[in-house]
Amino acid sequence: MAKKYNRVKSTNDVELKDRLVAINRVTKVTKGGRTFTFAAIVVVGNENGVIGYGLGKANEVQAAIAKGVEAAKKNLIEVPVHKGTIPHEQEAKFGGSRVILKPASHGTGVKAGGAMRAVLESVGVTDVLAKSKGSSNPHNLVKATIEALAEMRSPLEVAKNRGVSVSKVFNG
Repeated sequence: MAKKYNRVKSTNDVELKDRLVAINRVTKVTKGGRTFTFAAIVVVGNENGVIGYGLGKANEVQAAIAKGVEAAKKNLIEVPVHKGTIPHEQEAKFGGSRVILKPASHGTGVKAGGAMRAVLESVGVTDVLAKSKGSSNPHNLVKATIEALAEMRSPLEVAKNRGVSVSKVFNG
């Protein structure tokens, strides 16, 4: 079953910044010796609610990164960022990685490690508490974090679904 996320329609008006999350050197042994290739996972975002990730593989590091950036630009999603943090607590799992994201008050900063930090900073979140459990594989961590962000609902969306005002959503 394919999940429906808030996909970004056009990337022309979005200024994206790319961040390299991890590079993996892969060795293939042949009768002529060892052949090295590189796999790079890259996150792109405009630091204002748009994010995407991509995997690039090539014989050189720079080519792998470039391919990763191109792949990331093809699957961008929109994430609701509310006053520099996320609107609500969210959990997600991908493979063996499990992530927990919690909103934080202004001035807290991004309390997240490695791969999760790159994703959260690229999307434009400045205050968040994040925890990863299980596998620390950067590929699965990035995918789990983006899945958690994709499942976020904005306060406006929640208010519309419930048929109440936005202030009523926050005040209970």
